[in-house]
Amino acid sequence: MEAEPSVPPVGARSRRPWYRRLQIWILAGAVGGAATGLLAPGFGRALAPLGEIFVSLLTMTLGPIVFCMVVAGIGAVANLRQVGRVAFRSIVYFEVVTTIALLLGLAVVNLVRPGAGLHISPASLVVSEDAAQKMESAQSLSAWDHLTHAIPSNIVASFADGAILQILVFAVLFGVALAVLGERGRPITRGIEKLSEVLFTVVRFVTYVAPIGVFGAMAYTLGSFGAATIGGLVKLIATFYGTSIVFVVVVFGGVLLISRLNPLRVFAYFKEEIVLALGASSSEVAVPGIIRKLEHVGVSKGTAGISVGAGYSFNLDGTCLYLTLASMFIAQALDIRLDLGQQLALLLVMLLSSKGSAGVSGGGFVQLTATISSFSLIPVSGVMLVFGVDRFMSECRAVVNSLGNAIAGLVIARFEGEITPAEVMRIMAGEAPGHVRELDPAPTTNDAEQAHRLAREPVGAGAGSNRSEEGDK
Repeated sequence: MEAEPSVPPVGARSRRPWYRRLQIWILAGAVGGAATGLLAPGFGRALAPLGEIFVSLLTMTLGPIVFCMVVAGIGAVANLRQVGRVAFRSIVYFEVVTTIALLLGLAVVNLVRPGAGLHISPASLVVSEDAAQKMESAQSLSAWDHLTHAIPSNIVASFADGAILQILVFAVLFGVALAVLGERGRPITRGIEKLSEVLFTVVRFVTYVAPIGVFGAMAYTLGSFGAATIGGLVKLIATFYGTSIVFVVVVFGGVLLISRLNPLRVFAYFKEEIVLALGASSSEVAVPGIIRKLEHVGVSKGTAGISVGAGYSFNLDGTCLYLTLASMFIAQALDIRLDLGQQLALLLVMLLSSKGSAGVSGGGFVQLTATISSFSLIPVSGVMLVFGVDRFMSECRAVVNSLGNAIAGLVIARFEGEITPAEVMRIMAGEAPGHVRELDPAPTTNDAEQAHRLAREPVGAGAGSNRSEEGDK
């Protein structure tokens, strides 16, 4: 009688060599692209299509993935109250954390005062054609537009435009309808689950070329703007990056500790998504990977889809930090003094303008323009002071936004009782198998040989058998 195959435990598997880790190659692509852009600016600018193609390849699956995860998750839920509870808890969490981000940014910019002493006259600011187009699109957004933008008039157009908030609203309604249908809707739910597997496989194929896409994006950024542009506003950039680090360590770290999760291990678990967002300067590219990894540690499809999908529009922590720092920097540079009441009024405007604009072309800069255009005390032309360095700050915004949504998914799932800290930590450390087989660490050659050898040995063979024989003697 032969023994059943014995596979080494997950914790016994060694890590992949450094040259086979995707994040190492992405970092190499980012460093190589930065060097290319600085040393050969013209050639760097010509590489822009590499970054644009890569971002397009990843974002083309973003809407369908959010739709499939939300629909499959809600369709499998017997109690629809759970869906409403997840959505309510997500919104409350988003509002609390983004408000903390706005208050932290406001406190830091008043303490450091990066724009003080510049004494720039508003009349001297020249608005470029590119900036004027973004300013025009931002100024046309009213308070009601943020609400109406969430309701799709044509869901096909929403998928085509990548309007995640509209797709999320439609997915919730579609999932609820499947749940109400019960057994009649089960075949459609199972089909959508299979479709999500196909989409995640496509994402895995695309991430193989991430180093090339990041190389092109970084080469274009440094080639277009250069070190001289950074040097002119280095104090603002340094303040923003420093504030972001404090926010990640103190706020995100504190939230994870309250949830009894190890912050360092969580940050390390999402390192590939962090590096990807940094290199591509976009939080969109990290969404598929974040959803997949949340599912791997036990977060349900519905919770992952709703929290990350809604967070893409309502939980932009990095953008909130940017809005307060940039707005107050412009006021300081233009010698506009705002008292505490006026600053709090500006903060209330940001609470609205930072929401629901993820699908608007231009991202953070459009949101900044929308904020200032809604606040009459600061001239809109002042946004030109930060237009040249907005790209460099967008990289940090993307990282904080992505990490914030990943942590939100874990926290909401913890509130819902879907995950336990001990199990999540073991899965993240590779000491236990997760819920997505392809994300488990692959066994090394030695591990595979050992498993094969143990599978071929008869029962009683080995050291244990020898000891038994000696005892018989």
